[in-house]
Amino acid sequence: MSRIAARFAALKREGRGGLIPFLEAYDPDPETSMALLRGLPAAGADVIEIGMPFTDPMADGPTVQAAGRRGLKAGATLRRTLGMVREFRREDQETPVVLMGYLNPILSYTPRQFCADAAAAGVDGLIVVDLPTEEADLLAPHAAANGIDIIRLVAPTTDDARLPLVLDGSSGFVYYVSITGITGTRSATMDEMAAAIPRIRRVTDLPIAVGFGVRTPEQAAEIVRLADGAVVGSVLIETLAKGLDAEGHAAPGAAARILEQVAALARAVRRARVPA
Repeated sequence: MSRIAARFAALKREGRGGLIPFLEAYDPDPETSMALLRGLPAAGADVIEIGMPFTDPMADGPTVQAAGRRGLKAGATLRRTLGMVREFRREDQETPVVLMGYLNPILSYTPRQFCADAAAAGVDGLIVVDLPTEEADLLAPHAAANGIDIIRLVAPTTDDARLPLVLDGSSGFVYYVSITGITGTRSATMDEMAAAIPRIRRVTDLPIAVGFGVRTPEQAAEIVRLADGAVVGSVLIETLAKGLDAEGHAAPGAAARILEQVAALARAVRRARVPA
Protein backbone atom coordinates (compact mmCIF):
# COMPACT_ATOMS: atom_id res chain seq x y z
CA MET A 1 0.00 0.00 0.00
CA SER A 2 1.29 3.44 -0.92
CA ARG A 3 1.90 6.06 1.76
CA ILE A 4 -1.05 8.09 0.44
CA ALA A 5 -3.44 5.13 0.53
CA ALA A 6 -2.18 4.13 3.98
CA ARG A 7 -2.67 7.65 5.34
CA PHE A 8 -6.22 8.00 4.05
CA ALA A 9 -7.04 4.50 5.31
CA ALA A 10 -5.79 5.52 8.74
CA LEU A 11 -7.84 8.72 8.64
CA LYS A 12 -10.93 6.69 7.76
CA ARG A 13 -10.32 4.37 10.71
CA GLU A 14 -9.97 7.41 12.96
CA GLY A 15 -13.22 8.83 11.58
CA ARG A 16 -11.73 12.15 10.52
CA GLY A 17 -10.61 14.11 7.49
CA GLY A 18 -7.08 15.13 6.67
CA LEU A 19 -5.21 18.41 6.39
CA ILE A 20 -3.01 18.96 3.32
CA PRO A 21 -0.93 22.15 3.56
CA PHE A 22 0.69 23.50 0.41
CA LEU A 23 3.95 25.45 0.27
CA GLU A 24 6.20 26.39 -2.64
CA ALA A 25 9.68 24.88 -2.74
CA TYR A 26 12.53 27.27 -1.89
CA ASP A 27 10.16 30.06 -0.85
CA PRO A 28 11.70 32.42 0.20
CA ASP A 29 14.95 30.50 0.58
CA PRO A 30 15.99 26.84 0.88
CA GLU A 31 16.63 27.01 4.63
CA THR A 32 13.20 28.43 5.54
CA SER A 33 11.47 26.14 3.07
CA MET A 34 13.20 23.11 4.55
CA ALA A 35 12.39 24.19 8.11
CA LEU A 36 8.73 24.40 7.17
CA LEU A 37 8.77 21.02 5.46
CA ARG A 38 10.37 19.37 8.48
CA GLY A 39 7.92 21.03 10.87
CA LEU A 40 4.67 20.30 9.06
CA PRO A 41 4.01 16.74 10.32
CA ALA A 42 4.33 17.73 13.98
CA ALA A 43 2.06 20.72 13.31
CA GLY A 44 -0.67 18.36 12.11
CA ALA A 45 -0.18 17.91 8.36
CA ASP A 46 -1.55 14.57 7.18
CA VAL A 47 -0.26 14.91 3.62
CA ILE A 48 2.20 17.56 2.39
CA GLU A 49 1.90 19.23 -0.99
CA ILE A 50 4.97 20.99 -2.38
CA GLY A 51 4.80 23.35 -5.33
CA MET A 52 7.47 23.02 -8.01
CA PRO A 53 8.18 26.64 -9.05
CA PHE A 54 7.56 27.40 -12.71
CA THR A 55 7.70 30.57 -14.77
CA ASP A 56 4.17 30.25 -16.23
CA PRO A 57 1.89 28.87 -13.48
CA MET A 58 -1.46 29.35 -15.19
CA ALA A 59 -3.64 27.99 -12.39
CA ASP A 60 -1.99 29.97 -9.60
CA GLY A 61 -3.30 33.21 -8.18
CA PRO A 62 -1.09 36.20 -7.37
CA THR A 63 -0.04 34.87 -3.96
CA VAL A 64 1.24 31.52 -5.24
CA GLN A 65 2.73 33.15 -8.33
CA ALA A 66 4.77 35.44 -6.09
CA ALA A 67 5.88 32.44 -4.03
CA GLY A 68 7.01 30.68 -7.19
CA ARG A 69 9.00 33.73 -8.29
CA ARG A 70 10.69 33.89 -4.88
CA GLY A 71 11.46 30.19 -5.10
CA LEU A 72 12.98 30.51 -8.57
CA LYS A 73 15.01 33.52 -7.47
CA ALA A 74 16.32 31.46 -4.55
CA GLY A 75 17.50 28.77 -6.96
CA ALA A 76 14.63 26.27 -7.11
CA THR A 77 14.80 23.58 -9.79
CA LEU A 78 13.09 20.22 -10.08
CA ARG A 79 16.29 18.50 -9.02
CA ARG A 80 16.64 20.71 -5.94
CA THR A 81 12.97 20.24 -5.07
CA LEU A 82 13.54 16.49 -5.13
CA GLY A 83 16.56 17.09 -2.94
CA MET A 84 14.28 18.70 -0.34
CA VAL A 85 12.09 15.61 -0.31
CA ARG A 86 15.14 13.37 -0.01
CA GLU A 87 16.33 15.38 2.98
CA PHE A 88 12.86 15.21 4.54
CA ARG A 89 12.80 11.43 4.17
CA ARG A 90 15.89 11.10 6.36
CA GLU A 91 13.64 11.96 9.31
CA ASP A 92 10.14 11.04 8.14
CA GLN A 93 9.25 7.84 6.31
CA GLU A 94 5.50 8.02 6.90
CA THR A 95 4.06 11.38 5.86
CA PRO A 96 2.97 11.34 2.20
CA VAL A 97 4.51 14.01 -0.03
CA VAL A 98 2.84 15.19 -3.23
CA LEU A 99 4.48 17.47 -5.76
CA MET A 100 2.28 19.92 -7.66
CA GLY A 101 3.38 21.72 -10.78
CA TYR A 102 3.35 21.93 -14.55
CA LEU A 103 4.29 19.66 -17.41
CA ASN A 104 6.95 21.71 -19.20
CA PRO A 105 9.76 21.30 -16.61
CA ILE A 106 8.99 17.57 -16.36
CA LEU A 107 9.24 17.19 -20.13
CA SER A 108 12.55 19.04 -20.05
CA TYR A 109 13.82 16.71 -17.30
CA THR A 110 12.23 13.78 -19.25
CA PRO A 111 9.24 12.03 -17.64
CA ARG A 112 11.01 8.67 -17.31
CA GLN A 113 13.99 10.11 -15.43
CA PHE A 114 11.89 12.51 -13.38
CA CYS A 115 9.61 9.75 -12.10
CA ALA A 116 12.58 7.50 -11.31
CA ASP A 117 14.34 10.29 -9.42
CA ALA A 118 11.14 11.39 -7.66
CA ALA A 119 10.48 7.87 -6.41
CA ALA A 120 14.08 7.52 -5.23
CA ALA A 121 13.73 10.81 -3.33
CA GLY A 122 10.54 9.65 -1.59
CA VAL A 123 7.79 11.39 -3.57
CA ASP A 124 4.41 9.67 -3.35
CA GLY A 125 2.21 11.56 -5.79
CA LEU A 126 2.16 14.07 -8.63
CA ILE A 127 -0.39 16.73 -9.52
CA VAL A 128 0.38 18.12 -12.96
CA VAL A 129 -2.03 20.98 -13.51
CA ASP A 130 -1.78 21.27 -17.28
CA LEU A 131 -1.63 17.57 -18.18
CA PRO A 132 -4.97 16.71 -19.83
CA THR A 133 -6.34 13.21 -19.57
CA GLU A 134 -5.91 12.75 -23.32
CA GLU A 135 -2.14 13.21 -22.96
CA ALA A 136 -1.65 11.38 -19.67
CA ASP A 137 0.41 8.70 -21.39
CA LEU A 138 3.28 11.20 -21.45
CA LEU A 139 3.71 10.69 -17.72
CA ALA A 140 1.38 8.05 -16.29
CA PRO A 141 3.29 4.91 -17.38
CA HIS A 142 6.52 6.21 -15.86
CA ALA A 143 4.77 7.21 -12.65
CA ALA A 144 3.09 3.81 -12.37
CA ALA A 145 6.38 2.00 -13.01
CA ASN A 146 7.87 3.85 -10.04
CA GLY A 147 4.90 3.52 -7.67
CA ILE A 148 3.93 7.20 -7.86
CA ASP A 149 0.27 8.18 -7.77
CA ILE A 150 -1.09 10.47 -10.47
CA ILE A 151 -3.64 12.69 -8.73
CA ARG A 152 -6.21 14.12 -11.10
CA LEU A 153 -7.90 17.49 -10.83
CA VAL A 154 -11.68 17.72 -11.06
CA ALA A 155 -13.35 21.11 -11.45
CA PRO A 156 -16.93 22.38 -11.11
CA THR A 157 -16.98 22.48 -14.91
CA THR A 158 -16.14 18.76 -15.23
CA ASP A 159 -19.50 17.38 -16.35
CA ASP A 160 -20.93 13.92 -15.68
CA ALA A 161 -19.96 12.64 -19.11
CA ARG A 162 -16.28 13.63 -18.72
CA LEU A 163 -15.84 12.80 -15.04
CA PRO A 164 -15.21 9.02 -15.50
CA LEU A 165 -12.69 9.78 -18.26
CA VAL A 166 -10.79 12.27 -16.09
CA LEU A 167 -10.65 9.83 -13.18
CA ASP A 168 -9.65 6.83 -15.28
CA GLY A 169 -6.18 5.84 -14.12
CA SER A 170 -6.24 8.26 -11.19
CA SER A 171 -4.81 7.08 -7.90
CA GLY A 172 -3.98 8.38 -4.43
CA PHE A 173 -6.85 10.82 -4.09
CA VAL A 174 -8.97 13.12 -6.20
CA TYR A 175 -8.19 16.84 -6.00
CA TYR A 176 -11.43 18.78 -6.31
CA VAL A 177 -10.79 22.35 -7.47
CA SER A 178 -13.73 23.95 -5.70
CA ILE A 179 -13.92 27.14 -7.79
CA THR A 180 -13.68 28.14 -11.41
CA GLY A 181 -10.62 30.34 -11.44
CA ILE A 182 -7.16 30.60 -9.95
CA THR A 183 -5.90 29.80 -6.47
CA GLY A 184 -6.58 32.00 -3.48
CA THR A 185 -9.15 34.34 -5.06
CA ARG A 186 -12.46 33.22 -3.59
CA SER A 187 -14.09 30.30 -1.75
CA ALA A 188 -16.84 27.92 -2.77
CA THR A 189 -20.05 27.86 -0.75
CA MET A 190 -20.98 24.82 1.28
CA ASP A 191 -24.09 24.37 -0.88
CA GLU A 192 -21.83 24.10 -3.92
CA MET A 193 -19.64 21.59 -2.09
CA ALA A 194 -22.62 19.55 -0.91
CA ALA A 195 -23.70 19.12 -4.53
CA ALA A 196 -20.23 18.45 -5.95
CA ILE A 197 -18.76 15.86 -3.58
CA PRO A 198 -21.52 13.23 -3.91
CA ARG A 199 -21.37 13.58 -7.69
CA ILE A 200 -17.67 12.67 -7.63
CA ARG A 201 -18.18 9.83 -5.15
CA ARG A 202 -20.60 8.17 -7.56
CA VAL A 203 -17.76 7.46 -9.98
CA THR A 204 -14.77 6.78 -7.71
CA ASP A 205 -13.83 5.13 -4.43
CA LEU A 206 -10.76 7.33 -4.06
CA PRO A 207 -10.61 9.87 -1.22
CA ILE A 208 -11.55 13.41 -2.23
CA ALA A 209 -9.54 16.43 -1.12
CA VAL A 210 -10.77 19.96 -1.73
CA GLY A 211 -8.54 22.92 -2.54
CA PHE A 212 -8.52 26.44 -4.03
CA GLY A 213 -10.03 28.99 -1.64
CA VAL A 214 -9.74 27.15 1.70
CA ARG A 215 -8.47 29.83 4.08
CA THR A 216 -9.73 29.45 7.64
CA PRO A 217 -9.93 26.66 10.24
CA GLU A 218 -13.71 26.96 10.05
CA GLN A 219 -13.73 26.45 6.28
CA ALA A 220 -11.35 23.50 6.53
CA ALA A 221 -13.60 21.91 9.17
CA GLU A 222 -16.70 22.39 7.03
CA ILE A 223 -14.96 20.80 4.06
CA VAL A 224 -13.86 17.64 5.86
CA ARG A 225 -17.42 17.07 7.03
CA LEU A 226 -18.20 16.49 3.35
CA ALA A 227 -14.88 15.42 1.84
CA ASP A 228 -11.82 13.46 2.98
CA GLY A 229 -9.27 16.25 3.06
CA ALA A 230 -8.78 20.01 2.89
CA VAL A 231 -5.91 21.58 0.95
CA VAL A 232 -4.74 24.93 2.33
CA GLY A 233 -2.10 26.97 0.54
CA SER A 234 -2.50 30.64 -0.31
CA VAL A 235 -3.29 31.79 3.21
CA LEU A 236 -0.13 30.11 4.53
CA ILE A 237 1.96 31.72 1.81
CA GLU A 238 0.40 35.10 2.64
CA THR A 239 1.58 34.68 6.23
CA LEU A 240 5.05 33.83 4.99
CA ALA A 241 5.11 36.86 2.68
CA LYS A 242 4.14 39.18 5.54
CA GLY A 243 7.15 37.93 7.47
CA LEU A 244 9.70 38.91 4.83
CA ASP A 245 11.94 41.95 5.16
CA ALA A 246 12.46 44.59 2.50
CA GLU A 247 15.03 42.39 0.74
CA GLY A 248 12.73 39.36 0.72
CA HIS A 249 14.48 37.48 3.51
CA ALA A 250 12.53 35.58 6.14
CA ALA A 251 12.45 37.39 9.47
CA PRO A 252 13.13 35.43 12.68
CA GLY A 253 10.11 33.36 13.64
CA ALA A 254 8.56 33.34 10.15
CA ALA A 255 8.47 29.55 9.89
CA ALA A 256 7.14 29.22 13.45
CA ARG A 257 4.20 31.51 12.67
CA ILE A 258 3.19 29.40 9.70
CA LEU A 259 3.49 26.17 11.67
CA GLU A 260 1.25 27.67 14.36
CA GLN A 261 -1.27 28.49 11.64
CA VAL A 262 -1.10 24.91 10.35
CA ALA A 263 -1.62 23.63 13.89
CA ALA A 264 -4.80 25.73 14.24
CA LEU A 265 -6.08 24.35 10.94
CA ALA A 266 -5.23 20.80 12.03
CA ARG A 267 -7.10 21.19 15.33
CA ALA A 268 -10.22 22.35 13.49
CA VAL A 269 -10.02 19.49 10.99
CA ARG A 270 -9.52 16.89 13.72
CA ARG A 271 -12.52 18.16 15.68
CA ALA A 272 -14.81 18.64 12.67
CA ARG A 273 -16.61 15.31 12.91
CA VAL A 274 -16.68 15.08 16.70
CA PRO A 275 -20.31 15.29 17.92
CA ALA A 276 -21.07 18.47 19.84
